[in-house]
Amino acid sequence: MGASENTIDILLLGAGGREHALAAKLAVSPRCGKLYIAPGNGGTLEVGENVSLNEADAEAVADFARETGCGLVVIGPEAPLVAGVADAVRAAGIPCFGPGAEGAQLEGSKLFSKQLMARAGIPTAAYGSFTDEEAALAYVREQGAPVVVKADGLAAGKGVVVALTLDEALDAVHECFNGAFGDAGSTVVIEEMLTGPECTLLAFTDGTVVRPMATSQDHKRALEGDLGPNTGGMGVYSPVPIVTDEEHAAMCRILEDTIAEAQREGIDFRGCLYGGFMLTPAGPKVIEYNARFGDPETEVLIPRLKSDLVEVMLACAEQRLSDVELEWRDEWAVSVVLTSAGYPGSYEKGKVITGIEDAEAMENVTVYHAGTAVNDEGELVTSGGRVLDVTALGATFEDARNLAYAACDKIAFEGKTLRRDIGLRALRGRDAWDA
Repeated sequence: MGASENTIDILLLGAGGREHALAAKLAVSPRCGKLYIAPGNGGTLEVGENVSLNEADAEAVADFARETGCGLVVIGPEAPLVAGVADAVRAAGIPCFGPGAEGAQLEGSKLFSKQLMARAGIPTAAYGSFTDEEAALAYVREQGAPVVVKADGLAAGKGVVVALTLDEALDAVHECFNGAFGDAGSTVVIEEMLTGPECTLLAFTDGTVVRPMATSQDHKRALEGDLGPNTGGMGVYSPVPIVTDEEHAAMCRILEDTIAEAQREGIDFRGCLYGGFMLTPAGPKVIEYNARFGDPETEVLIPRLKSDLVEVMLACAEQRLSDVELEWRDEWAVSVVLTSAGYPGSYEKGKVITGIEDAEAMENVTVYHAGTAVNDEGELVTSGGRVLDVTALGATFEDARNLAYAACDKIAFEGKTLRRDIGLRALRGRDAWDA
């Protein structure tokens, strides 16, 4: 696309499937000039220029954006947000999509988010927080099981244990204080275990106005039947058919109340607010916040978004989101994650990937790269635990799901692993969560 006075060059930070999905959507905007992705992956190479840049180095990011004349910086992962990259970019006078370090504490500290929820009257699980192991162990013994044990800080999605027995809970507390999650486990939050279906609702916000996106639901466990260890996500679909109108309205209000409380406390939150909810018998309650797009939720939300992503993100960054209304496609979206054998434990890299072109030749199928790279021979190879997100759109949930799996079967690499039950429980309806 040739540059014009209406185009802007954009820097996108991150290297996963979320970033490939965002990059692909940004690249098709008439407003997008040159698109840089730092560091990017094998898929983002096809829609922009991958650059070698430490995404968590605030000054380096701000300097790069200034020197290349970028008119927008988009921050994908949580670590650069917590590191204050958005603050440095905005201080350089460049519009940025992503909250500053203070707002990112909604994700960076479980305790911070629980305390903000308490001040705002937002429904969430009862909890205790501890910096002393013996006090935490005593609390667990007093509360009994089941409970949820969380390392306070960022732990790459691994610092949460749903402990069904007292021994599991005590072991989880010990693991946190024993350094399993580094500094993230120096404070431990112990919560009551909420029951019900989970649902995710993300929203664009400029710090005042909140524009909710579509609902989605991730599958965190590694194995079919929601068994095995937690992962970064094995598959996802959107929208969530079991959510009632009342529950959806309640979740929207909670996100609005969250941003209103942040604003009252002087926190400038411009970007994406992720609400992880449990649909309890007493109504939706917040399990967690993230301060950015979810992964793999982005891979089903972005294909359904009809609106121009550059315009929406600029409106958030420039605090004029009231000018924007979101438009969505009616189709269902299902995304299945293809992983390396052994994930989320140890796994091998460098396995040659074939069949992506065949999968993407299918109508309404997109393959997003999560852990891929190009080797010295020019071959696309695996470079991570989660390798690809295979996303399909369909007129019905069943159509989208069947198409996604048909596309998965066209892709091959040594050790390819996937769950075959993504979305099955939702198809069976609300009662499936009580089974």
